[in-house]
Amino acid sequence: MSHTTEFGTAPVHKLLWKYALPAIIAMTATSLYNIVDSIYIGHGCGALALGALTVAKPFMDICAAFGSLVGVGASSLLAIYLGEKDYDRANKVLGNVIVMNVILSTIVMVAGLIWLDPILMAFGASEDTIGYAHEYMEIILYGNILTHIYFGLNALLRSAGHPRFSMTATIVAVGINIILDPIFIFGLEMGVRGAALATIISQAVAVIWQLTKFFDKNELVRFHRGIWRLSRHITGRALAIGMSPFLYNIAHCFVVIIINNQLKTFGGDMAIAAYGVINRLTFVFAMMVMGLNQGMQPIAGYNYGAKRYDRVLKTFYITCGYATGVMAIAFILGECFPVVMTQMFTHDPELIAQTIRPMRIICSTMLIIGFQMVTGNLFTSIGKAGKAIFLSLTRQVLYLIPLTICMPMVFADPLDGVWWSIPISDTMSAVTAVIILITARRSLHITATTDPPLPD
Repeated sequence: MSHTTEFGTAPVHKLLWKYALPAIIAMTATSLYNIVDSIYIGHGCGALALGALTVAKPFMDICAAFGSLVGVGASSLLAIYLGEKDYDRANKVLGNVIVMNVILSTIVMVAGLIWLDPILMAFGASEDTIGYAHEYMEIILYGNILTHIYFGLNALLRSAGHPRFSMTATIVAVGINIILDPIFIFGLEMGVRGAALATIISQAVAVIWQLTKFFDKNELVRFHRGIWRLSRHITGRALAIGMSPFLYNIAHCFVVIIINNQLKTFGGDMAIAAYGVINRLTFVFAMMVMGLNQGMQPIAGYNYGAKRYDRVLKTFYITCGYATGVMAIAFILGECFPVVMTQMFTHDPELIAQTIRPMRIICSTMLIIGFQMVTGNLFTSIGKAGKAIFLSLTRQVLYLIPLTICMPMVFADPLDGVWWSIPISDTMSAVTAVIILITARRSLHITATTDPPLPD
């Protein structure tokens, strides 16, 4: 009980770091795994296999999007119910998450296996890479149920007051994966199938670790009879809340495809490579902000359910401050040290030359991206699905896709138009977020004149 009631009593600064730091560590570990996994596949299976993994990435992201549809929505709902002290429904969220994940992941698995090759070809596979991509994704899809349950339970662990346990589950999965990769790829000569199998086995072990916490009879949120029957109220609200990150991830996949095609048309392969370098740099800092968001989510959700709107707002402000600080580092590195940052990834002089200008263009709006990300997460955290969905789609669909298509027609250098479409869409999205936030403050009755005194 103490793990959850502290959401409404402990100082916000202390709470945020308690829940955000493990999430940041876990996401950093996941990033490290992705890098190491690519290195193993590149050296053990060859360049074509590495290219096939790149082709499979958007497909994997779409599968993960369906997992976030359940996991993120349910974790926000769990925090709200705990804040309302509705422990019966809080426990039913746990059972419903398992059942929903099994149903949804099975549908994704069957559909993916039936249309696997056409999907991979649509994402850029060639006759040379389709074999590798098929072998990898086939194993991933067979283990899709474990993947969904793993991410779903990890989200619930954070909302149930166990951020370190959630972090440990991620580190366990990453550690086992890194150990099994060379054994399967090199030792057993299983190639890309070995890499995929290592991923699924590592997630299976992590799920077992997670289940030990939910089988603990001393826990407030745990497995017991009567929680497995799907509730229309719970599933409906969870899916509605989770729709925001789901649509964001789906939109992101299509945006990447469109940007890559535009860059290839106006700048060629080097432009795409430059975009990849910039993405790798900014992704590190975006992951840190996502960790802050994960730490903020249960705190904001609990206090919203408990009608402690002052603490909801304070949590939001503090998270925005930290997120802006993180993105300020990205801004400084991108604007002042673009050559040094690029040389971390390549020593090709042509690629370095083509990366400097677009890195400065894209990083010019880093200072406002943290606020934009945290604002969208605020509405997800407090169950305001409509606003969260709208904000998640403004940058990707409403602004970035049209700008990426139209801006090359406006600029003398079409390639510049592609690059500038990214920071312009970020600016427009931030302005939209400010407008939505002002409206939400009024609707929640937490304007400056009605805020109760802050207790901490």
